[in-house]
Amino acid sequence: MFSKEDSRQLKQTFWTSFGKSFPRKWILYDTKIKGMSFKFHFDTKIALVALDLEDDLENRINIWEKLEALKSILKDDFLPEAIYEETFFLENGKEISRIYLQLPQKVSIHNKNTWQEVMVFFNDTMTRLEAFFEDYKDVLNS
Repeated sequence: MFSKEDSRQLKQTFWTSFGKSFPRKWILYDTKIKGMSFKFHFDTKIALVALDLEDDLENRINIWEKLEALKSILKDDFLPEAIYEETFFLENGKEISRIYLQLPQKVSIHNKNTWQEVMVFFNDTMTRLEAFFEDYKDVLNS
């Protein structure tokens, strides 16, 4: 069992190692589209890469409809395993819309033996998700 401080230090070490292993500037919150962001998530149970829509409902619906129209392109050309969830609830109860990919293997940020696998998954998946975004950001922002 890890103390809160041990867990915090492990998380910090993971993210520092990831940044050193794959040094690049990710888009993340800098999409220039209100309410849209890209996220990495890694905890004691799962690792995932997500495109989140967190704005007001009207804007979420507007962008979601565009993402739905591009679904076959995203799945055929970039990320075949992408999961679309128009209604997704975060741990805090907030409702968002999310497209994500989750590493199918059980991993834990507390297990350093899974870190390399997660880092490769993060790099590969986010690179392809960002490539899709770069190709279609004008459509999404219209």
